[in-house]
Amino acid sequence: METRGKDVVRAMTEASDEERITFPEVVTALSEIGIERYHADLVCATKTYYQADGSFETVPCRSVSSPAKAFSSEGVEAAIRASQGGVIKYREFCERIAAAGCVGYFVTLAGRRAVYYGRTGDSHTEWFPGAS
Repeated sequence: METRGKDVVRAMTEASDEERITFPEVVTALSEIGIERYHADLVCATKTYYQADGSFETVPCRSVSSPAKAFSSEGVEAAIRASQGGVIKYREFCERIAAAGCVGYFVTLAGRRAVYYGRTGDSHTEWFPGAS
């Protein structure tokens, strides 16, 4: 990944952690630099951003409370709805999905969806608004 791309992914991670940017704004900025997908590891507190050419950058991010052992798709979905509705911001969103047993998530800009997963592989797929 080129220097500009590294700078953008670091800036987007920091802006998200500091709640200065919304998810749609992150998606737009990442799309503009050719990010195809990213992975947020809630246990390791890292995000890895991937470009279609195979290059990637891993950056540290804010840590969360230890994720619950049992995965609750309903709990993840409730956190998503609260975030989309502006009821909660990113930090609380991360805490809520961790409380619902989520240990990480993949966001695919190309596929227009996010996949949240738990310790045993249980998952919840959330399509971007307007995608299917």
